[in-house]
Amino acid sequence: MTCAILSRMEDVMKGRIGGEQGYEVRCNLDGDAIRGRAGGKLHGKDITLEITETGVVGTVGNESVSIQLQEGELKGNVGSEKITLRGVDRVTGFLGEPIIGWNIVAQQNGEKLVGQLGSTVLGRTFELNLGSAPGWVGALVAAVAFYALEPRAVTRK
Repeated sequence: MTCAILSRMEDVMKGRIGGEQGYEVRCNLDGDAIRGRAGGKLHGKDITLEITETGVVGTVGNESVSIQLQEGELKGNVGSEKITLRGVDRVTGFLGEPIIGWNIVAQQNGEKLVGQLGSTVLGRTFELNLGSAPGWVGALVAAVAFYALEPRAVTRK
């Protein structure tokens, strides 16, 4: 009798921020854990996030991520920047402070999430294949990757 060992298929979220001139984002989804990388080997940051009962915690590069569910919105910090996200399939929010921050707008269509970080002129578009993740997770990963790799775009303290 032969026993076949079935390898567990990984659920992967991948895509690009900033179009052709931007950078790749690739994360493995394992239950409530999200692990991956934004950017390449030379210019990139590792992403490690965990969805908890009350929000999301983790790191991007050497920066911490701590977000809590408050009154139907996810609010907290990505490194030194404030973040607010609302919605599941249609996600809106903000990264940074008013006036100098970045709007977040994204729409899920099936397993694809398309969105914009910041304005049409100065912002970055993004497109992610979500795997089995909901749209808000993709929008969060895009915002975290943007924070990590666009230091001129956010106001580091």
